[in-house]
Order: sequence, then C-alpha cells, then structure tokens
Amino acid sequence: MIGINEMRVKLEELRSEHRDLDDVIRQMAETSPFNQLQIQRLKKRKLALKDQIIKLESKLLPDIIA
Repeated sequence: MIGINEMRVKLEELRSEHRDLDDVIRQMAETSPFNQLQIQRLKKRKLALKDQIIKLESKLLPDIIA
C-alpha cells in the first residue's frame, strides 16, 4: 500500500499531465487542419486521468458526509 506522501506526489503528477493535455488539445484544435482522431484519443486520456485524480482525491480527503 502506498503512503499519503506518495499519493500526493502521484496526484500532482496526474494533475500536471491533465493540464498539459488541455494545452496540447487546445493547440491542435487551433491549427488547421487538425487530426480529429488524435484529439479524440487525447480527450479520452484526459478523462481517464480525471477519473484517477478523483479516486486519489477521495482517498486523501476524509469523508465529510457520515
């Protein structure tokens, strides 16, 4: 089992990659012509990252609603 510090580091890495994908998708969409398939793949990866971020956040934050 990984510790809290490792989970925080992993969470920050995931958030950083998520932001980077935002920038890449935005840049690709602004250039013409752009590869729709590649943008869809990047968006899919971004959603997977978001799911991982939510899971880690829920492990790090105590349950407020009891």
